[in-house]
Amino acid sequence: MPPPQQAEHPFDKAHNVDTSGIIPAGELTTGHPNDAHVTAYYGVAPSILRSLIARWLDTSPTHPISRYNFIDFGAGKGRALLVASQLPFHQVIGVELNPALADIAQRNIDQWLAAHAADPTAPPLAPIRLYEQDALTFELPRVPALAFLFHPFEAPVLKLLLRRIEARFAKIPGSQTPPLDLLYVNSECRDVLDRHPAFTRLFLGPVAMSAEDHAADLAAIAQQREYGSTGDEECAIYRLTGRSSPAF
Repeated sequence: MPPPQQAEHPFDKAHNVDTSGIIPAGELTTGHPNDAHVTAYYGVAPSILRSLIARWLDTSPTHPISRYNFIDFGAGKGRALLVASQLPFHQVIGVELNPALADIAQRNIDQWLAAHAADPTAPPLAPIRLYEQDALTFELPRVPALAFLFHPFEAPVLKLLLRRIEARFAKIPGSQTPPLDLLYVNSECRDVLDRHPAFTRLFLGPVAMSAEDHAADLAAIAQQREYGSTGDEECAIYRLTGRSSPAF
């Protein structure tokens, strides 16, 4: 018997892309040593991402949004990249380890860009670039960055990623250190960040979905038993503020 068809999110219907569905972690193995720490694929609700970015802007970032790279670690099928590209970021970057998901994400990006290019009334988009790569080997550009996590992996990988981020954005004598902030949706491993001496939490709390996104969420979870829907996601915002003594 073929698997049941996944409920299609209104975002996909409107833009002719494929970001819907829940894919269990057990179906996302790649043979990578960190397979044991990946989580299920599920696209972030567009309304939650937009609301969380608005909350971040309220924290008074040190530069205007146009100076920041938006970097999605565990980009999946690319929904967050598409949504973020509607905002005036300097660049939108996705990092995805799973080849099948990265292939879908790239097709979605191509469709998204082609549709906007064909519409003379469409607003401009931020540039988008996708890397099929391990988050722990990705070389972050040393420019203002807004990292995004929709709980893509468990604590062991998150700890290593934070160490790489801290090392990359460490103060260099005689040069200006670029800022880095982090948005965390479904912040199950927030204690890792809360205990980290180089990060400061700016916000923690539920962020509500729009009615449309909640209806789509309910339709998606009705097709499986592992997850539930409350109409919101616990989210957190962090800023890399550095530690009082060197870590390296």
